[in-house]
Amino acid sequence: QVELVESGGGLVQPGGSLRLSCVASGFFFSLYEMRWYRQAPGLERELVASITSTGDNTNYADSVKGRFTISRDNAKNTVYLQMNSPKLQDTAVYYCQTVHHGADYWGRGTQVTVSS
Repeated sequence: QVELVESGGGLVQPGGSLRLSCVASGFFFSLYEMRWYRQAPGLERELVASITSTGDNTNYADSVKGRFTISRDNAKNTVYLQMNSPKLQDTAVYYCQTVHHGADYWGRGTQVTVSS
């Protein structure tokens, strides 16, 4: 079955950097668009970034544009989110997501806390 497992979260200082990873299994990873979402306490889940199956096209939320970079390694079935210059408001649980055969699949998430 489809499985998405995130890792790499933790505590990071404002202005630092952190890289999140999401390892996928159970489907042909290289054929599917992948997305990173996040959810902060008391707020709705929001789309952070997306990347096409080949990695040729990416999109970002305005709030992270220029600071975060989504990428993928299809040989490793892994999608990444490089977080540079994080801000306090980037604190959230970050989730990896894809749509496979019309169904949404989510990982369990990884907590990112930005604090000095």
